[in-house]
Amino acid sequence: MSTLVLCVGKMKEKPYRQMADEYLKRLSRYGKYEEIEIPDMPEPQASSPALEEQVKTREGEAILSRIRPGDRVIALTISGRKMDSPALASYLASLKAGGGVSRFVFVIGGSLGLGKNVLERADEELSMSDMTFPHQLARVMLLEQLYRAEKISAGERYHK
Repeated sequence: MSTLVLCVGKMKEKPYRQMADEYLKRLSRYGKYEEIEIPDMPEPQASSPALEEQVKTREGEAILSRIRPGDRVIALTISGRKMDSPALASYLASLKAGGGVSRFVFVIGGSLGLGKNVLERADEELSMSDMTFPHQLARVMLLEQLYRAEKISAGERYHK
């Protein structure tokens, strides 16, 4: 089983990159974890809902090109399902045990969010909070929660 964190936008700030790399290193003992960055499209100068939807659709096409038919796609959205860390661990463990999933793909959209095309492909929407976080921080938080879920599933100690 492998896991892909698929993100729109590049990690520009060094401290976030260092934290993400540290969690990817820690996660490597539990399986194959990788991260792919999709270039974000520039926001239109004279923004409108229609132009913003075009940007999200184009970013979505780039995201969808990286997703395989057997992937379990989990889109991070504010309105998605909320879970605490033990529930996330249990959820991922049950999906792994159930078979039929070749790879988990967690998707973090760009500054405008995810396009309808990605949300339609997603098997699940997950929310880390009702609050909005910078995408770089959200990525680090997701990697930390995946690491915590792996530790919980392995019966290892974790901080509550």
